[in-house]
Amino acid sequence: MNTVAFHTLGCKVNQYDTQAMLEKFREAGYAIVPWNEDADVYVVNTCTVTGTGDKKSMQIARRLRREHPLSEVVLCGCLAQRKGAELLDTGARLILGTQHRGEVVTLLEKAVKDGTQMCAVDALTAETPFEELNITDQEDHTRAIMKIQEGCNNHCTYCIIPSVRGPIRSRPLEDVVREAQKLADAGYKELVLTGIHLTSYGRDLQDNVGLIDAIEAVQVISGVERIRLGSLEPGVATEEFARRLGRCNKVCPQFHLALQSGSDTVLARMARRYNTAMYLRSAEHLRSVFPMAAFTTDVLTGFPGETETEYQETCAFVEKMAYARIHVFPYSQREGTKAAVMPGQLTREEKERRARGLIALGERLAAAYQEKWLGKESTVLLEEQLPEGWVGYTPEYIRVLVASCPACRQGVQLPVRLTAVDGEGMKGELI
Repeated sequence: MNTVAFHTLGCKVNQYDTQAMLEKFREAGYAIVPWNEDADVYVVNTCTVTGTGDKKSMQIARRLRREHPLSEVVLCGCLAQRKGAELLDTGARLILGTQHRGEVVTLLEKAVKDGTQMCAVDALTAETPFEELNITDQEDHTRAIMKIQEGCNNHCTYCIIPSVRGPIRSRPLEDVVREAQKLADAGYKELVLTGIHLTSYGRDLQDNVGLIDAIEAVQVISGVERIRLGSLEPGVATEEFARRLGRCNKVCPQFHLALQSGSDTVLARMARRYNTAMYLRSAEHLRSVFPMAAFTTDVLTGFPGETETEYQETCAFVEKMAYARIHVFPYSQREGTKAAVMPGQLTREEKERRARGLIALGERLAAAYQEKWLGKESTVLLEEQLPEGWVGYTPEYIRVLVASCPACRQGVQLPVRLTAVDGEGMKGELI
């Protein structure tokens, strides 16, 4: 075996985990090949947050067995953690959950040598440690995802993730600094701090640190020009948090503040730990420091028992927040969650109707947010050259197209004036 290909489903945390496994294979002498090419080994990092994630993961596993019968298949990630040995029926050589990713090569080669299938999925408990994975490279040569937290203790009624990612575990602060410096030395200008429940960072550590301490530690690292944050819970955005964040001039003012529903009664049934008044207060703390900040969020519609009135409350709250972007998901029943057996399950057609309405609202709000930037100045971190010019992103994660110039190259941050809304992004003129 000397070639390996990877496919990742799901979130940024999965993307980080895939990169860490990729580097383990590379260290062992394997050549990394594109997913659509023939390979000796195929690694699928699965997702189970929705039924769609399950379906896509299983479709890929079955297609690999059909189209590449002589290749070895590794199934890892959240669906693998949830299903475990059940997935051996796919013909995969190795089933790896959300632990032991650092041992993926050793475990695979042992299973091949023994001529057996292996399921290396362990139960996740309070004693399960933070798995020390490291990366030095990513496909995106300007932005690197850095996982600093794992697991979640919230147990929202609709969510399967705590059972497949385990309780909260945080990366020690000195390790966060060490990896951030390595990525900066490798040329990455923007670091994205992420985790399964990023807001919980530090709660399990002994040295009384929190997420803001990790941000401040990365802020002072030479070579890091931008710090972008993954999904946040409203509870983290206190006045003190916002004030300290405002002193970190590398922080990108784009905040993915988790919502799920804009109806207080639905939030209560979801067992979310906030209501809309608390959410608004958190957003106001951040907006008082970053007045042009982009707020993005996830909205889950069609939750069991969601009435038309509750749906309209969510639409009104989304409009009030004036989000720069929203991701809309129809509710998906997950076996083993409390919501799966709640009364008042909506039909697929009704959930999709409500999702379409929110998507249309989100598109209108996204355009309105971009229009606020017309004529204003920002900076763009250039990522890719196209025939019509260079594309990059502002700190608020607005995609901007600028004309090519002698100073333009990947990874350079340049000042621009935003001049036009252009589809999903904007056009800009270099200053």
